[in-house]
Amino acid sequence: MVRRADKKDLPALMEIYNDAILHTTATFDTEIKDVKNRMAWWEEHTGPYVIYVYEAEGVVMGYASLSRYRDRKAFDPAVEISVYIHRKYRGRGIGSKLMEQTLKFAEECSQIGTVISLITGDNEVSIHLHEKFGFSYCGQIRNAGVKFGKQLSLNAYQIIYDRN
Repeated sequence: MVRRADKKDLPALMEIYNDAILHTTATFDTEIKDVKNRMAWWEEHTGPYVIYVYEAEGVVMGYASLSRYRDRKAFDPAVEISVYIHRKYRGRGIGSKLMEQTLKFAEECSQIGTVISLITGDNEVSIHLHEKFGFSYCGQIRNAGVKFGKQLSLNAYQIIYDRN
């Protein structure tokens, strides 16, 4: 089931994200995060910035978050979505369930005008998920980073909510 994250979920969220750091190009982070870092991240998620988890049988199998896109005030209507699934539970539709609930929240939140997603160019699974939920491709920043000795491009996607 998808539910709002609780502070008690932080160890599971940290485990999922740190695994993505160490083993995937889904994030450009290269250094694992400690409890202090994840607590600061948690504290940033208030108002239109939310975290949802997918939990089954008492296990947090994945999460999605809406985070501040940039720290300049003019960017306030924009949020960045992130979806991470524990590697043991990928391919089960958990990402779709998390995406559905997170976008439902975004659509209903009057403070949010656009949801942005920055996806590594070769992450076909994430690209497909975003396109399935109506994200529009906005362009690519080629060679935006290097991880595991590989040049990585970054694809920009977004959903715009008409608030007029």
